[in-house]
Amino acid sequence: MSKLKLLPTLCCLLFLYQSCSPKPKLESYSDHLHDKSEVFYTCAMHPQIKEKKPGKCPICHMNLTKIEVHKNNESSLKEDKEKEPEVWVCKDFPDIKSDKRAKCPIDGTQMILKTITAKEVIGKVKLRKAQVKHFKADVFPVTKMKMTKNIRLLGSVYQSEEKESNIPARVAGRVEKVYVKSTGSLVRVGDPVVDLYSPKLISAGEEYILAKKSYLKTKAKEFKDLLLQSEERLKLWGIKESQFEKWFNEKKVPNSVTIFSSSTGIVRKRNATVGKYFQEGQYFFELSDLSEVWVEMDVYEYDSNLIQLGQKVSLNFSALPGETLFGEINFINPVLDQTSRTLKVRTTIENNFGKLKPGMIATAVITIELDGMPVVVPRSAIIDTGKRKVVWVQKDSAQYEATLIKTGFESDGYVEVRSGLTLEDKVVIEGNFLLDAQAQLFGGYEDIKEVQDQAHNH
Repeated sequence: MSKLKLLPTLCCLLFLYQSCSPKPKLESYSDHLHDKSEVFYTCAMHPQIKEKKPGKCPICHMNLTKIEVHKNNESSLKEDKEKEPEVWVCKDFPDIKSDKRAKCPIDGTQMILKTITAKEVIGKVKLRKAQVKHFKADVFPVTKMKMTKNIRLLGSVYQSEEKESNIPARVAGRVEKVYVKSTGSLVRVGDPVVDLYSPKLISAGEEYILAKKSYLKTKAKEFKDLLLQSEERLKLWGIKESQFEKWFNEKKVPNSVTIFSSSTGIVRKRNATVGKYFQEGQYFFELSDLSEVWVEMDVYEYDSNLIQLGQKVSLNFSALPGETLFGEINFINPVLDQTSRTLKVRTTIENNFGKLKPGMIATAVITIELDGMPVVVPRSAIIDTGKRKVVWVQKDSAQYEATLIKTGFESDGYVEVRSGLTLEDKVVIEGNFLLDAQAQLFGGYEDIKEVQDQAHNH
């Protein structure tokens, strides 16, 4: 067969091959975008709802919102979890650490294994370029600082039990006259309180006159001893030296003897009335000495461990505007009040001018310097759901991580962070709630069920 005759046959076979062979598929932009993104519809109030088509939320019947999540922004939080490092520490000196098992360099004992909890990242958000332009997060570098805590308390003024005093009858007798008119009267040391008729007192006075007269006449030792004994007895019964000297000069003891106060205070109870007979040891008057008063304050349970004896406390009273008084904690109740969950503490305040009255209300401040230099962040950086405390850590301008933390004391807007952060971290203090919302809507949290609970709590 000639070459000219074969040519039509070859052309026919070539055409058939091209028509039967599969054509290569060109990759479109939409296909490429589809591979890198996921589109679904969700409810702003119920982010657990995910539908493939637009419609209404089956729970609240709100219109569903279209969400497009780029797959290249997603990452597995479980894969990124840091392993918990093993650290060996001295049993009695936990500050001494080693990365391998060894003997303690201080006491030679075998070091024990201590597991350090790694940073727990529970959510991630990666912003697109368009979002980065509009989202300007305010961040704070985690730092250490000396914390000073001001504990503000409410207190009340009470009469000091240490200063309670009474005016007793030191010798039996009948009241002939009462100088104190009513309860609430101020009685000072040396003020007359009652005139007392007492046969026993009159006999002792007459014995004193006789002993002194005999001693002055004979200078005998036995009369001197008798004189000293009679003087001592009268003094113990509350009789002033000027009184019994006057009796000697007048050669007579009066039928009623004036009794003077041995204490200063406010009359709380007035027992003495004219004609009433008192036995030795009974009280004419019961006094409240207000030269010193107690201020009792209630400390909440979470602050009770910080209170110690000797701490300074400043006090302000509405009855003394612009005036601040100072005291020291001198009593801490060892038992917590089961009803109010508070601890009673007390300070004693001088009240020489009587400005403070029992029942007055005081506002107190105890300033405490906390030990060490703890790691702190501003209070605004923490999202507290009640179940957990979360901060958002900036990795770069587009990437943020939600990290669980454990907190300690709070002071002046700063919170002690006991675990979960390092000094290299930068936490978001403005914009963290937007990141929280972004993570909830876009599935950025690891535990969706817990996120749903948080959404309801918010």
